[in-house]
Amino acid sequence: MDITITKLQKKFIDSRIEETLFGGSAGGGKSYGQLIDAWLYGLEFEGSKQLVLRRTFPELKRSLILQSFEIYSQEMAKYHQSDHKWTIGNGSTIEFGYCDSEGDVTKYQSAEYDVIRFDELTHFTEYQYTYLKSRIRGVNNYPKMMKASTNPGGVGHLWVKEKFIDNKEPGKVYTDEFDNRSIFIPAKIQDNKFLMEADPDYVKRLEQLDENTKKALLYGDWDIFEGQYFSEFNKEKHVIKPFEIPQNWARFRGMDWGYNDPCAILWFAVSPDSHVYVYREMYVNETLSSDVAKEVVKLSVDEYIDYTSASPDMWAKRGRGGLTGETTEEDFSSNGVPLIRADNQRILGWQRIREFLSDSPDGEPYLQIFSTCVNLIRTLPGLTYHPNRTEDVSDKDEDHAPEALRYGLMTRPSPKKLEEKSKAYTWDWWEQQIEAQKNKEEY
Repeated sequence: MDITITKLQKKFIDSRIEETLFGGSAGGGKSYGQLIDAWLYGLEFEGSKQLVLRRTFPELKRSLILQSFEIYSQEMAKYHQSDHKWTIGNGSTIEFGYCDSEGDVTKYQSAEYDVIRFDELTHFTEYQYTYLKSRIRGVNNYPKMMKASTNPGGVGHLWVKEKFIDNKEPGKVYTDEFDNRSIFIPAKIQDNKFLMEADPDYVKRLEQLDENTKKALLYGDWDIFEGQYFSEFNKEKHVIKPFEIPQNWARFRGMDWGYNDPCAILWFAVSPDSHVYVYREMYVNETLSSDVAKEVVKLSVDEYIDYTSASPDMWAKRGRGGLTGETTEEDFSSNGVPLIRADNQRILGWQRIREFLSDSPDGEPYLQIFSTCVNLIRTLPGLTYHPNRTEDVSDKDEDHAPEALRYGLMTRPSPKKLEEKSKAYTWDWWEQQIEAQKNKEEY
């Protein structure tokens, strides 16, 4: 049995840590890498048990199962049609399964596996992934692993992105609070020289897709996915390295209050040409309003902040069903952070953000975010459309930092209107010069 693999497929196969994600663009050789990895693991660890999953059985049948017959040696292993399982001569098994609904995970509740493999992980929910992780167990000392491959997009896009992609360097191993290690190994079609040689027109076909799908499948862009609210967001354009804000630039803050939910506060600076920069964020929960206010004052000690635009619910009284007692706004004001009530027009506010994400005449976006504002960068591109209110953001998304952004930008004039005003002024000035010259010549 001859096996030919790419360098990135070898990295995926060599990974023996607890959770590995392999993927990015279409055509990176992900499914092939999974099948080869499963075969080699089964040969190395006698009597081992592996489960390879797709979301539905039709997907499984027309992809992985058919492909396994092209790869696996039928002299060394036997395929059992009834339970969709390969059994290698040393007793190791490679089982193919599916998990369409969240309830389907109970099909595996008494099973034990050494390795569970997800093909197209973003098609699964976080609950499915987490539950099936509990099926990795056994008394042997074989490596116990979750190994997944995927493209961006799908119902699980956001949780996969948060777990493996956000604020993580590709190819680097990260350890969580439970000493569980994870790694993301990116792969693009250009890395798969075998496909590029066999089907050089595949890239051309991907280039004909709509812009968002092309970014996801051709470039492996995790900030683009179906149903994304702010598809205009682009890390390369909108996220920049911090720089020292000039003292004469206007500064203000936007704030979305929360105690159990995160409290998000953003600091804004406005350049003389009306570009807006988010240069600092505060993101805390289960923190008293007075303590938050004191920390805000501390962070802004050497700055003059014009105002802080805050969520209107901060003006609600907190005693006897909202009839008596201090408001959260009064807490902030008495601790050195006076607030103004934010304009809470949701649709108009989201549209204002969209306008600021657009490019100005100088080619730069009206809004740019310092790379240190990690929660805004993480959650803004993750917002999705509300299933019923089609112009609004879904109420299931983590929107605290984007809400603070909305409250802040609603205090600024529309950049498009400023642009139109500037063009009109420039036009009028030239008209006046031309008219004056004509009058001079006539005289």
